[in-house]
Amino acid sequence: MIPTVSASGLTLRFGGTLALDDVSLRLGEGVTGLLGPNGAGKTTLLRVLATAVPADRGSFTVLGHDPGTTAGRLHVRRALGYLPQTPGFHQDFSAFEFVDYVAILKELTDRTARHREVRRVLDRVGLSDVRGKRIKRLSGGMRQRVALAAALIGDPGFLVLDEPTVGLDPEQRMRFRELIAQAGEGRTVLLSTHQTEDVAMLCHRVIVMDAGRVRFEGTPAELTERAAGRVWSSTERDPSARAGWRTGTGAFRNVGDPPEGADLLEPTLEDGYLLTLDAKAAEVAA
Repeated sequence: MIPTVSASGLTLRFGGTLALDDVSLRLGEGVTGLLGPNGAGKTTLLRVLATAVPADRGSFTVLGHDPGTTAGRLHVRRALGYLPQTPGFHQDFSAFEFVDYVAILKELTDRTARHREVRRVLDRVGLSDVRGKRIKRLSGGMRQRVALAAALIGDPGFLVLDEPTVGLDPEQRMRFRELIAQAGEGRTVLLSTHQTEDVAMLCHRVIVMDAGRVRFEGTPAELTERAAGRVWSSTERDPSARAGWRTGTGAFRNVGDPPEGADLLEPTLEDGYLLTLDAKAAEVAA
């Protein structure tokens, strides 16, 4: 894998909280999913990579540019598309006006060329028919697509998406997945999410974070494999299971260390994720 993004030893503390603890990673072309519980450091990592906040220690490059220098930081920002968890919409702007405003901030100074680019990205996310509509009158799914269009301005080589499907209904999530998959063709996308289903369906690679550290980095299949032989079915919740719940069939799905002779089930990526976090908890307890 030829890395678009290469980070080494990123460390950042907010007061008494170690938000990033010696984080190193490499991101290549395609969609990489970033999983972790609340407070894991996911959003902090995205903000550092987006040059919104500097790390206390460590370094990283984006497309060969070092944001530790003024010139390098400018190159990174020009090559970056960033969709934050809470986009700062100007509610009285139309969809076109908002994306055009972002295009101006990204130094697209030629008005004719800029407007052509704004129309291109709005068409890319399926909003051409409502580009004149005020953002405050758009649905939640449409607002997220406006934010994605703004992130796609200038055809960035590195796209950072923080919880882009949060609050969307199943149909909206499905359509947004399609847009993210298309965005990952020919560029690097880092997708932070709580939805393991999104990662399983979209991502070429996955990173699991907890307590500011990377706990796993590999393919979705490799994360799923961590749960092989450790998921089983029973008529009652097994008290020895790390996690267990009643499914729609009435049987219990248990994750952990199965008893001898247990009825083993095929693991999912979510199972591997839960066991990865459980292994970290056991390490801390020890």
